[in-house]
Amino acid sequence: MESRPLRYFVAVAEELNFARAAERLGISPPPLSRAIRQLETEMGVTLFERTTHSVALTPAGTVLLVEARIALDALQAAERRAQRAAAPESKLVLAVKADGDAGLLEPILTRYASEPAAVPVAVRLCGWLEQPRLLRRGEADAALVHEPFDCTGLDTETLAAEPRVAALAATHPLAARDRLALADLGLRPGDLHRFLDEIRSEGRDLAQLLTLVGLGDLSTLLPASVAARYPRPGVVYRPVPDAPPAVLAIAWPQQSRSTATAALVRAAASVADAVRDRQAG
Repeated sequence: MESRPLRYFVAVAEELNFARAAERLGISPPPLSRAIRQLETEMGVTLFERTTHSVALTPAGTVLLVEARIALDALQAAERRAQRAAAPESKLVLAVKADGDAGLLEPILTRYASEPAAVPVAVRLCGWLEQPRLLRRGEADAALVHEPFDCTGLDTETLAAEPRVAALAATHPLAARDRLALADLGLRPGDLHRFLDEIRSEGRDLAQLLTLVGLGDLSTLLPASVAARYPRPGVVYRPVPDAPPAVLAIAWPQQSRSTATAALVRAAASVADAVRDRQAG
């Protein structure tokens, strides 16, 4: 199967409108419709339920959308990796969200520099949980990322599990307490990731988030390492012992055969082990 029919299919599946998909692809609707019908004929399945007013994915189309995205990402990744391999100077791209490294980024880079297979590292700062997509598309070789995340096509190793703290306005009624429970914040353990995703979906960076906390507009939970590095006037941090820990992992593509990437993973694991040993001691 060629990549073009898959790209056409994904565009229609995401837009659920042939005219919008054709505009997105830079072609006219008739050839797009013909290409989709030819794809359905070749596969022997119906991918879309079409009426005069709507387009919907069939069960077969829903499955193909998942697989097609993976396949197209893999093709893009292969192209990008080949282009980077041809560059005059090799480098390793490490994706990480600013302030999302549990304080491990600098120690990892220092340890990695001593590895025989080390190459220059370019740190790519990115948004929340953007790292897996960058890895699958070949835009990064490794990433520091908080779990849970979509690990399709990726290998991972856990580096740290740190407690969470509540970030509250200093004037908040709960700020007078030494520690809190999730129930005090109106949460249950199973609600935590959804709650945090809703806050992160607004696209705020940490400075904006803490400003809103200080103003009393919201309260949230943060990894303890973030609280330790960012004291703010008007914001207090309180332990929440029953909150699930913030788990940081290093991730890399399953198909990677890069000795430089393997060396970075070893360096990260070594740093994480050393931190755990200090904490245990």
